Amino acid sequence: MPDNGCFTLTVSCPDRVGIVARVSEFLARHGGWIVEASHHADPDLARFFMRQQIAVDSLPFDVQTFRARFANIASEFHMDWHITDSRIKKRVVIMVSNLGHCLYDLLGRWRSGELNIDIPCVISNHEIFRSFVEWHGIPFHLIPVDPERKDMAFQEVTDLFDEAHGDVLVLARYMQVLTPEMCDRYPGQIINIHHSFLPGFIGARPYHQAYDRGVKLVGATCHYVTSELDQGPIIEQDVIRVDHSDGPTELVRSGRDVEKSVLARGLRYHLEDRVILNGSKTVVFR
Repeated sequence: MPDNGCFTLTVSCPDRVGIVARVSEFLARHGGWIVEASHHADPDLARFFMRQQIAVDSLPFDVQTFRARFANIASEFHMDWHITDSRIKKRVVIMVSNLGHCLYDLLGRWRSGELNIDIPCVISNHEIFRSFVEWHGIPFHLIPVDPERKDMAFQEVTDLFDEAHGDVLVLARYMQVLTPEMCDRYPGQIINIHHSFLPGFIGARPYHQAYDRGVKLVGATCHYVTSELDQGPIIEQDVIRVDHSDGPTELVRSGRDVEKSVLARGLRYHLEDRVILNGSKTVVFR
């Protein structure tokens, strides 16, 4: 990526001849230097997807002016489109319960600069990680979830996310089910991670259930959250092989390792605008 950053343009629209040519002509007319381009056509839905990165310093205008000048093309092709500036860090709000492996991993990647983001706050329904989060200089908010007052708790979460100007909410092993209202308010903005035993081993102690059944693969799924529990569009998945010599403790350790890596990759794809929703699926330009 050029030192001065890139604009990232993502497009989803009905498929037809001339989409790439029209966009490329617009960029070329203004001196735009395309440094990365990806395209995909879905023949079943007759829909076209595109991601292009354009060097910021090759264009004579900022991202707001880009939006204004590109609007006519977007209207002509009935585009759902989005453009971001890589120089502006995205704001990631993290939610966690009482399992910290994904939280530790994300904060480590943030401190090392691997994830070039701002973390305005961490929200939890337990106190256990307050000192760890605050040691990093990040505000920590405790919001207990009373089953009788769940709507109030998640309204408080919503208020915090909006006040933080959050771009994405990451459920880093947050173990409460969000309300349908909250899921519908932020489509494509809430990311979850869970083990890939679902729907086979539901409920408590899934790794022990898996051990009792002699599983040979342990995996994880990173997906967007919808009002249908654990059924949102999938961003990233992975598995690792285990064998008969691995007891429940080894399965848990292996599972947590893959959960961390899958969540980090899925979040990075989202942050880099590599993910475009396609109904119940996603297009991911790696």
